[in-house]
Amino acid sequence: MEESGRFDNFSLLGGPLHRLGHRVGLVRDETNTVRLGLALGVIPWLILMVLALIEGAGHQIFSPSVIGVHARLLLAIPLFFLCESLLAPRLDMFVRTIIRSEVVPLHAQPALEAEIARIHRWKDSWVPDTVSLLAAIVFSVFASQLHISGTTAAYDPSRAAPEMMLAAQWYLIVCLTLFRFLMLRWLWRLGLWCFFLWRVSRLDLQLTPTHPDGTAGLGYLEVVHAHFTPLILAISLVQAAMLAEELSSGMASFEAIYPAFALVLMAVAVLFLGPMFILTPRLWASRVKGLSDYMVFGSSYVNGFNSKWLGKGEPDREPLLGTSDLQSLADLGNSISVVREMRVVPISLFLVKDYVLVALLPFLPLLLFKYPVADLAEKFFARLTGL
Repeated sequence: MEESGRFDNFSLLGGPLHRLGHRVGLVRDETNTVRLGLALGVIPWLILMVLALIEGAGHQIFSPSVIGVHARLLLAIPLFFLCESLLAPRLDMFVRTIIRSEVVPLHAQPALEAEIARIHRWKDSWVPDTVSLLAAIVFSVFASQLHISGTTAAYDPSRAAPEMMLAAQWYLIVCLTLFRFLMLRWLWRLGLWCFFLWRVSRLDLQLTPTHPDGTAGLGYLEVVHAHFTPLILAISLVQAAMLAEELSSGMASFEAIYPAFALVLMAVAVLFLGPMFILTPRLWASRVKGLSDYMVFGSSYVNGFNSKWLGKGEPDREPLLGTSDLQSLADLGNSISVVREMRVVPISLFLVKDYVLVALLPFLPLLLFKYPVADLAEKFFARLTGL
């Protein structure tokens, strides 16, 4: 326990924006940034609403063709910060768990401490936030030339209403740039997390193939990745909102929902399941070694068992009834089964189901474009009453 104290407070949170939020009181307990996310999402949205009302275009700002505006500011941005608030303590717990369980043995802990110090230097640097902001500005400038789906993903002068020029400029220059900056900031953190996992995989890990978690002692990594679901929900919400804009504007057919959902699932697989494959080579090596060791040990035990109980009887041999040899043989078989069934990726079917469900939820309301509520209600009562 004393050793693990040196590794407390591991986190990917940092940078100028995080420090600013801490100074103004929007970050609590170092890791709770939900209030910062709400401020960054709601305040620009309120300014946008005021500008739209001043220009007399309040009715247009709430039309389905601009639903992406509200999805990005009121939902996606707060979800970015909810995700980091939930994830930060789990990352810290992951590091302390692999120390306490001796997955990282004592002689490898100085190397782990050095890697954590490197991560802390990088996450606290001003460079990633600056580069992300510059990239977001450049992307916003050239977004109209990239033919991005959705009516609010880029500013298109041909579709812009003359009475909403001031609100449109605010959304383009400030809101969209802010959203893209926060998204790129998250991509940087995901890259930092992947790098950390890769460096951990290079340590002299003490993996146990018979560990009851089924992943040689790295099972808590799945708990960490289960807390990426708010970020997955944010990504899916934005994609569904972009599709809803095109459906309401007649720019796409309902069948476009299928490739859009497939695209979200591919992004989820790459961004959130992909990093867990970094440890696959070490887990595979542990499984292969475990099978070899237990097969040799099992052969030695079975040979002794056969010699004792199935060979020529001895007058002084102990009674078979009540002997512990049979239970030991069964335990050995169970241990070999555990090694054989050990997963080489710390991913379970439950995690995959959670990811798919979260990614699917924002797409369900799009069914209303094909099956209007009034028609559904009429058919329901017709069948219920038999009329």
